[in-house]
Amino acid sequence: MNPAVSQAPRVDWVDYAKGICIIMVVMMHSTLGVEKAAGETGWLHHFVEFARPFRMPDFFLISGLFLSRVIGREWRTFLDRRIVHFVYFYVLWVTIQFVFRAPGIAQDAGAAGVVREYLFAFIEPFGTLWFIYLLPIFPLTTRLTRLLPPLAVFAAAALLESLQIRTGWTVIDEFAARYVYFFAGYWLASHVFALAARAQAQPWLALAGLVIWALVNGALVHADLATLPGISLFLGASGALAIVSIAALLEKFDLLAALRFAGEHSIAVYLAFFLPMAATRTLLLKFGFIHDLGTVSLIVTAMGVILPLVLYVLVRDTRFAFLFERPQAFRVETPRRPALQPAE
Repeated sequence: MNPAVSQAPRVDWVDYAKGICIIMVVMMHSTLGVEKAAGETGWLHHFVEFARPFRMPDFFLISGLFLSRVIGREWRTFLDRRIVHFVYFYVLWVTIQFVFRAPGIAQDAGAAGVVREYLFAFIEPFGTLWFIYLLPIFPLTTRLTRLLPPLAVFAAAALLESLQIRTGWTVIDEFAARYVYFFAGYWLASHVFALAARAQAQPWLALAGLVIWALVNGALVHADLATLPGISLFLGASGALAIVSIAALLEKFDLLAALRFAGEHSIAVYLAFFLPMAATRTLLLKFGFIHDLGTVSLIVTAMGVILPLVLYVLVRDTRFAFLFERPQAFRVETPRRPALQPAE
């Protein structure tokens, strides 16, 4: 998810980690959407709950890993790669989502309501796009505070997470809950990469640690303790590092190349999964082809991941490449060569 990554050799285990994360995110939205529409829960709900403590923490930790490559650059470069980059995709895709959702909003609130909701989306992030909205805020905060002692920033961020702030405003609440993981990814990047290297050097030890982590995480989730202050931070951090270890092992043994591809283009999935997810859910529930809700949720998840990737492959060399690649016209950094900048 880091624009800096596109300008340096890719790290395969990072793509594996992002692939795991994006599938878990799509699975969460797919499963909860199916269950809400059906009025009951399915077997996939249990895995969604298991992943809840670390699903987004890992995404943000990974997003911070490569910030050091650009944080010290001139402001023009920094703003282009870490601010304008994600602003472009947020504006584009919030507009696309409104094209599909405007008729429903207009039916309830009229044309004025559509305009009002659209403009409000630039203050209160719209739907699933809150993640894209926050991605420029975290690196900007980190740059503005980088002269402060890192330990103090980390401690303040950890305190914010532990306070479990609930104002009702997504930016405030999610910043408080997630910034500690982004900053940890930036500040402790060398340690995260060292952990991945150790997992690859000692795979059996890594697997033993993963079993212990899974048991502890599962037990605390089952006991409904995962959201308590302190415990939530522990599970978020340990879960994020567990995903790093799993990803490192997948790279070591060169498994699941499709998962790596999904991670390499995870932002494309995140931007576009809402429509195939909703369409597949509607079709399966309306026509009742499959009665098991867990299986329905799994199929909806698969379509939510696969179809955006198919769309990405189909448009990347066409005039519609702007859907997932930022055109030169929307860059403020002087380019080294004419190119579109991928969403990653």
